[in-house]
Amino acid sequence: MSKVDVMSGWLKKCSAFLCAGATGLLVVPGAAQADSLIENVNGMTLDSDGEVIRFTGMLIDDDGKVKKLLDRRDKRPREVDFQFDGKGQSLIPGFFDAHGHVMAMGFAALTLDLSKSKTLAEALAMIAQYAADNPNRQWIIGNGWNQEVWGLGRFPTAAELDAVVPDRPVFLSRVDGHAAWANSAAMRAAGVSDASKAPSGGTIAKEGGKPSGIFVDAAMDLFNEAIPEPKPAERDLALGKAQDILLANGVTSIADMGTTLQDWQSFRRAGDKGQLKVRIVAYAYGIDNMIAIAGPAPSPWLYDDHLKMAGVKLYIDGALGSRGALLKQPYADMPGETGLSMLTSAQLKNKMSRAAMDGFQTAVHAIGDKANDEVLSAIEELSDTYRGDRRWRVEHAQIIDPADISRFAEFGAIASMQPVHQTSDRLMAEARLGPDRLAGAYAWKSLLDSGAVLAFGTDVPVESSDPFAGLAAAMTREDANGQPFGGWMPSERLSREQAWRAYTVGAAYAAFAEDRLGSLEPGRRADFLIVDQDLLLATPAQIRKTQVLQTWVGGKPVLVKK
Repeated sequence: MSKVDVMSGWLKKCSAFLCAGATGLLVVPGAAQADSLIENVNGMTLDSDGEVIRFTGMLIDDDGKVKKLLDRRDKRPREVDFQFDGKGQSLIPGFFDAHGHVMAMGFAALTLDLSKSKTLAEALAMIAQYAADNPNRQWIIGNGWNQEVWGLGRFPTAAELDAVVPDRPVFLSRVDGHAAWANSAAMRAAGVSDASKAPSGGTIAKEGGKPSGIFVDAAMDLFNEAIPEPKPAERDLALGKAQDILLANGVTSIADMGTTLQDWQSFRRAGDKGQLKVRIVAYAYGIDNMIAIAGPAPSPWLYDDHLKMAGVKLYIDGALGSRGALLKQPYADMPGETGLSMLTSAQLKNKMSRAAMDGFQTAVHAIGDKANDEVLSAIEELSDTYRGDRRWRVEHAQIIDPADISRFAEFGAIASMQPVHQTSDRLMAEARLGPDRLAGAYAWKSLLDSGAVLAFGTDVPVESSDPFAGLAAAMTREDANGQPFGGWMPSERLSREQAWRAYTVGAAYAAFAEDRLGSLEPGRRADFLIVDQDLLLATPAQIRKTQVLQTWVGGKPVLVKK
């Protein structure tokens, strides 16, 4: 998603404890860390090969790592410093979200959320109410609108925003983060006029030669200087909120895609205070942030494996919803348009090379089939120079030319994908591409069968961070309402174990973290969940309703439901 950092000084002061309390969860002090015994559980994990391991007990060493998995016949140690009785409940590894935006998630949870609006009128009413409830905020900042859900058939306009908030700037990110909706006051504050031109890789939507209020991809950068920067305390509050949500949903590790220097400083402040509970593998927002944060090489693991700067996030195209995804053929619903190219082929290879020469991993946002082709071609060329285990990442990989699917495995590229995008976007994808160009859309099974590694995530806050919804979607190709019955392009469904592996072992592998995260094998970090049902026996519909009862990180309980 776009990295326009739009949050300003509007947040009310509250403590991390109050934020946690608001979710109905209680922060639990850590237990002693010399050998601990987790006993009487219905335990299950996958090994590195994706095979299921069942167990009834787990011994954790004083470093917070799994020492041994125990079955019913294994003798339990007589003396341990801490023992937890699971009372027969199910225990699974914590999820590793392979693609999310931690700080954007926290800010989104603390600002105006339009994701539940079903019509333009409903969204405008929510905006008006929010403005009335927050009269002292200099800017009205929000996110989550989606003109496709509204059935609008067009983008909304500045004039429509002006009708409800004429006196203050309003800047609202689309649900995918690749477009923004601004009112006239915001455009005046940013100096946007009829003569303004969109930067490369962006579009200013116009009506009658005037900006309509919609700014796509790089054009959102026109507002960067005008929108006040969040203060460090506000950033730290957002990080605390993001961690609360992730842990409540059972996510113990996440790849943060597009980390800025300011984001990294928030992560470090939390780590220094012992408040970094979620494990974050950071991918810098562009080369400049990569150098500013990590200098000449990726950082080591910090804070007992809670933080690492591993690589860089690059963008080659936009999103399908805003017609910014780069396609080989024109959009079916907008002939003549093929999307936005954020980087030329040469620029992409230069940036990937700059990162690779210092050992940074590259993660390139590519949604359209042309974009995926460009990234794969760059990987093919660079692989001759940068040998070894590079694990080139392609983020999203939503629309792939079927002829290009085998190239992922051939060049060692990881397909980092988000299953819930398929259920959210299928009708839009049909409209954007037409029925004859869907064969490579959200092609999980085809990629897996070709030998590619899948890493699953959510793209939070574009989608909810709930991994159980993603598991169910990957298994069924159906949405939460069971539509379409039998699944959309059902040949691309995954088995339960395949989907689960992509959310755990696969995501850890994609971040060079499989030696310590992703499973509960001996030597891995003891990051696990107590849930209310057996993940391997539940139906997909039941999986969607799974409740996380407890979340443990490094052998310590960090969240327990009241």
